[in-house]
Amino acid sequence: MDCAVVALGVRILLLASLPIATAQAADGPSDALRLSGSYGCMACHGMVRKQVGPGFAQIAARYQGDAAAPARLAGKIRGGGVGEWGRVIMPRQPRMTVAESETLARWVLAQPPQP
Repeated sequence: MDCAVVALGVRILLLASLPIATAQAADGPSDALRLSGSYGCMACHGMVRKQVGPGFAQIAARYQGDAAAPARLAGKIRGGGVGEWGRVIMPRQPRMTVAESETLARWVLAQPPQP
């Protein structure tokens, strides 16, 4: 097969995959919202204000500008903890994958500041 034909085929495949990659990237917030529902996050956390645990906007405000926060928060989501926000225990999420916890952490930290 001619090299030019192969190169053209590769370009066509790459261009055809761009809408799929863009659509998957755009689903990030909806994926995180779905994950927060399926793992029960919303039972304890509000979007803005404290319920049992802090609101997601409060968490984002506390860690604003902290470059290490996404990885640390993803670890806390999977491993649970106590003492960061009072005496209430955050339960572990042992069935959550690392990728899922990272998606949730980035989403929580991206919440807009509240007045």
